[in-house]
Amino acid sequence: MSKTVHIGCGAGFMGDRFDASLPILKSMETRDGPKYLMFEVLAERTLAVAQNLKRDDPSKGHSPYLDHYIRPALAEAKRLGVTIVSNMGAANPIGAAQRVLEIADELGVEGVRVATVIGDDLTEILPVEEIAAMPTIEGIGFEGRPIVAANAYLGARPVANAVATGADVVLVGRTTDSALALGPLIHEFGWGADDWDRLAHGTVTGHLLECGGQITGCYFADPGFKDVPGLSRAGFPIAECRADGTFTITKPEDTGGLVNRQTVTEQLLYEMHDPSAYLVPDVVLDCSDLQATETGPNRVEITGAKGHAAPDTLKCTVSVDGGWLGEAFMTYSGPNALARADLAGEIVRDRLAERGMNEPVRIETLGTLATLDGGDASRRAARHLPTDGEYTIRVATQSVDRARAQMVVDELMMLYCSGPAAGGGNRGSVTSQIATASILVPRDWVEPHVKIEVHG
Repeated sequence: MSKTVHIGCGAGFMGDRFDASLPILKSMETRDGPKYLMFEVLAERTLAVAQNLKRDDPSKGHSPYLDHYIRPALAEAKRLGVTIVSNMGAANPIGAAQRVLEIADELGVEGVRVATVIGDDLTEILPVEEIAAMPTIEGIGFEGRPIVAANAYLGARPVANAVATGADVVLVGRTTDSALALGPLIHEFGWGADDWDRLAHGTVTGHLLECGGQITGCYFADPGFKDVPGLSRAGFPIAECRADGTFTITKPEDTGGLVNRQTVTEQLLYEMHDPSAYLVPDVVLDCSDLQATETGPNRVEITGAKGHAAPDTLKCTVSVDGGWLGEAFMTYSGPNALARADLAGEIVRDRLAERGMNEPVRIETLGTLATLDGGDASRRAARHLPTDGEYTIRVATQSVDRARAQMVVDELMMLYCSGPAAGGGNRGSVTSQIATASILVPRDWVEPHVKIEVHG
């Protein structure tokens, strides 16, 4: 009888629920076959945050939430033989591994073996001038901006190699999100580099799991249209994977949330530019004939994925110095609140112009559909908004000069006693930023390898 590989996902973004892995681990206790627990917490934005942390302190740069996810899960995962696979390594997988071993020591969990996949940062092996010469496919340009890092999206093979070491925890930096599931499946089933249809199914597995609760009703719920029971205690997903690549998505018993054809379809299409040609380092995925079949309550079987030869290039996220973000808020409430909030924005705009502020400044009144209107107050007239109520003025700018960013924050603060009546709840900050862009690089630029750490 062919084995079934069980892969749960305990986090879908940096800052996701810290306790979502616990019902998954409880479910693993009664499951037969290899067992894995993913924590998928890395995006371009969060990688930029990690690079910023590492720039300030070379010992940092792994996920700042690592403790929140690893500490509750490590001892139980070790006891149950569940391998943890995560991209919490971010900009510093080695630092992440050291922190996991420290947690193991603090918890008294012995014999923890940690494998890291490194080699995704091209600035460690290539001149930055060569990287900067590559055309961008999305994001900002590099002109005049110091390059902080250039992280290539690694595929699943290095993850499979790390799992093959017998590690209890595998930590990676920048891989494709789906590689956190595809890597273990390659290891367990021995799929070859040209097993395109199986690799395609494994990629779908990872893609459906990668955002955690998004496939079990979270970020899906819309009361009265798409109702989801027990969302506050939603169970996160588990994939039951077979050697032919097909698999079933479910969730732990006795948890809230929902798995059905709708939740699966929404997550399948999430961030998928072309369902007939979704490019990852290991395969080009074709979902045109994919079937999602409900086989029972909270159980959806996935079949029909097709795969084609892998692309010749790899996507790479280039992080550059993004200057400073200045952002501040002030709230006005009660009678005529909308007019007072608008007046606050006018004052800030006029004073910044008088002080020679050249950088673009976004000024918007929250609560007036400002996000949808792009901050253009002139489009508000037809909306007939109530003048009474509660409105928040937001001002923001991005500048290479910290003092210019601080100027915006200060101007809104000054409205406490030098602006319209009854403003309150002011808060503001100036933070250093890392901006990102994407390029395509030849595969032979990338040299991933695995490093092992062991806690006695």
